[in-house]
Amino acid sequence: MTALPEWMNPPRPEGWFADDLDHLPEAPRHTELIDGALVFMLWPQRSWHGRVVTTLANALTHHAPAGVGVDCRMTIRLDDRNRLEADVMVNTTPFDPDLTWFAPADVLLAVEVVSPESAHRDTTVKLRKYAEAGIAHYWIVEEHDSKPVVHVYELDEPTRAYVAASIFRSKLEVQVPFPITLDLDNLVRVKS
Repeated sequence: MTALPEWMNPPRPEGWFADDLDHLPEAPRHTELIDGALVFMLWPQRSWHGRVVTTLANALTHHAPAGVGVDCRMTIRLDDRNRLEADVMVNTTPFDPDLTWFAPADVLLAVEVVSPESAHRDTTVKLRKYAEAGIAHYWIVEEHDSKPVVHVYELDEPTRAYVAASIFRSKLEVQVPFPITLDLDNLVRVKS
C-alpha cells in the first residue's frame, strides 16, 4: 500500500478548515472542501462541460448589470468546514486579483454544469449546502442529447431550502437575479 503524500494528511484530528485550502500548493487545481474533507476533481474535463461553462459565463457577463461580476471555477466559503467550487458564479464582490474565495452573501447565482463524476454532489450536496448558506439562485445544467437543460432553483428564505422554479430547454428566460435570455441550443454549437 502506498502512503499518502504528507500534504494530504489533515492538519488536525477534526479534518480540514476552509482557510487551509489557501495553503495547499500541492493540491490538484480544482480542490473543494466538503464537511472538512478534501474533494479532488481528477477526471479530465469533457469538451461539452468546458464549452457550456465558458459560453454560459460569457453570456451571463454580457447580461450582468453594473457592479456584478461573473467568475468561473472559484470557491465559495460557505462556512469553516465547507468551501465549494462553482463552475460559474455571479457575484457582487469588488474585483480583487488576490481573492481566492467568495462569501455566500455576495453570490447572486451559483451554476453547476453536471459531469458524470460530479452528478451526485451537484444535484444533492451542493443543492442543499448552497441553500443553507443563503445563496438566492442555483442553476444545475445537465446534458440531454448533447444540449443543455437548465434546472433553475430559487431560495425559500424561511426554510433555507431551494424550490424548483423552472426547467429550460432550447431557450432560458428569467428575470432574477437580473433579466437573462439565452439560446441554450447555441451554447455548445460551433460557429460556422
